[in-house]
Amino acid sequence: MAQPAETELESDESALLDRAKSAHAELHRAVASRVVGQERVVDLMLVALLARGHALLVGVPGLAKTLLVATLSEALDLSFGRVQFTPDLLPADITGTDVLQEDDDGHRHVRFQPGPIFHNLILADEINRTPPKTQAALLQAMQERRVTVGTETHALPTPFQVFATRNPIEQEGTYPLPEAQLDRFLLEIHVGYPSENEEQQIAKKTTSAGFGSQPVPHILKGDDLLALQALVPRMPITDEAVELAVAVTRKTRPGKDASSDVNTYVRFGAGPRGSQALVLASKARAALRGHAAADVDDVKSLIVPVLQHRLVMSYRAESDGVSEEDLLGRL
Repeated sequence: MAQPAETELESDESALLDRAKSAHAELHRAVASRVVGQERVVDLMLVALLARGHALLVGVPGLAKTLLVATLSEALDLSFGRVQFTPDLLPADITGTDVLQEDDDGHRHVRFQPGPIFHNLILADEINRTPPKTQAALLQAMQERRVTVGTETHALPTPFQVFATRNPIEQEGTYPLPEAQLDRFLLEIHVGYPSENEEQQIAKKTTSAGFGSQPVPHILKGDDLLALQALVPRMPITDEAVELAVAVTRKTRPGKDASSDVNTYVRFGAGPRGSQALVLASKARAALRGHAAADVDDVKSLIVPVLQHRLVMSYRAESDGVSEEDLLGRL
């Protein structure tokens, strides 16, 4: 039997928990007005939002990844910025740059011109198409929530979160994401093909007159989201859930105590940030469901999206066709 949580939520926190549960359902309906299906993807995006984490959306073109992020930002009434990553993109194209201006009196001064990253919700489209120098500029923003241009450091808006997309089938003209940057993403969300019934709805609805013309209702304001984000770290979690999160993360690391599958197919396993992310994401999932504490079921449902991008697989895994998801399933 699960051990009781160490702390209880206060009355005002219980009210926030009720608001999180109702917002979860309302946001699903708001996104469904523009996007057919993808309920699991929307669930994970909301987990990332409440946990103040960034998410990497992986899927082939045409699966509404961009539309999902744009619709969610509209439903949350957040400012939305989109950056199309290309091989010739420069760090200044993301962060902004200092420009020299002259006033009416002829005096010259330097003014900072903010880049597209100065928004609440950022869509980094096809993030693996830009070189490492530009990816490093985004890395500072994701980790520190601020950017440095010249000698000045500028704080980013609050809330600030990045949803990046990556096309898994095209490798020409792309740059592998550094492990340090992948580790900054709370979740890797795989966006799959719709079911046959869903695809029929997509073909019918999106080709009809007026589709997408109706505004998406505003479910939460920025301050409401910040209050829910502040609730998540205070959420209790059972001891068994923490033990499971740590145990699974540690089992991904090769060594004398690791399984034969891990020693064969994994070069480097998930670090302690994996355990932290699994616990935090589990708390966010519990809050979205209106549960008073996170438990083992929350951890189990998030093992793959939290840990799969934190594993560095071996060449043997690629040759044998063993993916990160396959390996975590075996564990």
